Amino acid sequence: MGHRITGDRQKGRSYGVGYDKGHVAVDDATRLAYAEVLADEQKPTVIGFLARAVAWFDEQGIECRRVMSDNGPETVSRQFAVACRTLGLRHIRTRAYIPRTNGKAEQFIQTLCRGWAIATSLHTSEK
Repeated sequence: MGHRITGDRQKGRSYGVGYDKGHVAVDDATRLAYAEVLADEQKPTVIGFLARAVAWFDEQGIECRRVMSDNGPETVSRQFAVACRTLGLRHIRTRAYIPRTNGKAEQFIQTLCRGWAIATSLHTSEK
């Protein structure tokens, strides 16, 4: 457990322990969000998340035309560009080092962190 859960930076230090990664997609018009907790942020994981998010939004009756992402190596890759073309998406990138460019997703992540991840102490994320 981290210091945000224990309240003590000295307790719960676990060097070498990994973290799960939250992936979030927020519809700009409706503010409807799709999120998954995945093991990493590698290209295949991010592309798989994108495909599942687009399919989920489609099931909700929301047509995806564009995707906005940060400038991480997984989203500036050729594979991600191919995935966007395949899904019929125009890829827009945020301005570097300015997270407010993607404010809706950033705010959703902060809400998740405050309301769920920090408030809930989990021993493991494995099922």
